[in-house]
Amino acid sequence: MGFRLSGVVQAKKVLKRSLSGSRQASSLDVPKGYFAVYVGESQKRFVVPVAYLNQPAFQALLNQAEEEFGFDNPNGGLTMPCSEDAFNELMTSQV
Repeated sequence: MGFRLSGVVQAKKVLKRSLSGSRQASSLDVPKGYFAVYVGESQKRFVVPVAYLNQPAFQALLNQAEEEFGFDNPNGGLTMPCSEDAFNELMTSQV
């Protein structure tokens, strides 16, 4: 079983750059070992475990977020390019 360290390192870079946005203050109420993402048109906030950064499906979504929104998102934070339903489905499949 292989482990893609480069994917984890890239995902951590995405997360670090996304937290430098204007929503950084709201990230203070996120428990240790978790991070916040904003999903869907309504920008609903989800708090997800950092362990998800190891999951290939989540890494693919992060790469898509980078391509679609870049790291200078005016909303700040990490915005995921999918619907809330699709994100919930991804999260439940990661458990």
